[in-house]
Amino acid sequence: MPWNDNAGPGPWGSPPTNGDKDDAPRPGPRRPSGGPRDPQTPIDLNQVLEELTARVRGYFEGPDRPRAIATAASAVVALWAVTGIYVVQPNQQGVVSTFGAYSRVANPGLRYHLPFPIEAVEKVSVSEIRTTDIGGSGVDGGEERLMLTSDENIVDLAFSVQWRVSDAPKYLFNVRDPDSVIRAVGESAMREVVGKTALTPILTTGRGQLQLEAERLMQQILDRYDAGVFVESVQIQTATPPPPVIDAFRDVQRASQNAQSAANVARGQSAQIVQQAKGYREQVVREAAGEAARFNQIYDQYKLAPAVTRERLYLETMQRVLANSNKVIIDSKGASAPVILPPDAFRPKNATVVKSIDGDVQ
Repeated sequence: MPWNDNAGPGPWGSPPTNGDKDDAPRPGPRRPSGGPRDPQTPIDLNQVLEELTARVRGYFEGPDRPRAIATAASAVVALWAVTGIYVVQPNQQGVVSTFGAYSRVANPGLRYHLPFPIEAVEKVSVSEIRTTDIGGSGVDGGEERLMLTSDENIVDLAFSVQWRVSDAPKYLFNVRDPDSVIRAVGESAMREVVGKTALTPILTTGRGQLQLEAERLMQQILDRYDAGVFVESVQIQTATPPPPVIDAFRDVQRASQNAQSAANVARGQSAQIVQQAKGYREQVVREAAGEAARFNQIYDQYKLAPAVTRERLYLETMQRVLANSNKVIIDSKGASAPVILPPDAFRPKNATVVKSIDGDVQ
């Protein structure tokens, strides 16, 4: 076959020589690079690279050199131009910069920018909720956990800030290190809010209001910085007294709770006494009003019949006086000797008679 004939150059050029002076061909047939390969024969990579280099050099050194150079340059330019194609995801904003300066914002979809180094694009997620922890975790979180309250106490406080990017160009170009800025702003805002709040609300029921005020203050500061960041929420993780004084603080809390309990009991008793006094006052006033009305009625009757009224008053008074006493009626007619009454004649009806050992009545 022609390709196996060592006499002619063949379509792949002349066969290699053995380096002798007479340029005698090497023994054995030459296998074409594109034909089947004997599995027992290893590939000589150096030979393949030399052959490829020789072909490229021959292509550029031949009569078609200008066209080859133009084709290669066109391929390089085409590959360079293709590098400007990029895709922006639905949850992202693409920020295009020209020679490092902000140029425009690319919305989600297939987009194109001038290749590097003319333009560059940076994709920023605008829907991802990011978290920055301030104060660390555990008891030993550093000095940033210790904050001074309005009543000159110290609270050991750790919290986290949830935030997202609201404006990608501002986020990339207006602040150098957004994470460090958010951490610094969060700590500053929390210290200011804690400095206006007493210790007890921070440790008990005032955390919600504290979080809202810190979130509002953080957003105001970041807006002044024009940082392109929106604060979603501020969450207090822990709020306790400092470890060296936590035992003493708990004792104070227990004493305060006992005092509060005693005060509640005292207020309840006070309210009960006041209520009883008001009831007694109302009773006395009503009895007095009834007596006054009764007196007025008697006075009206007295003006109509004074003698009858006087006798009636006398009889009613004697009836009230003698109703509960023993009465002894003595007919004085025909009596000549003194009347001796028994000792129990005027004793109350419900009294018991007790005799002593000597027989005396007590």
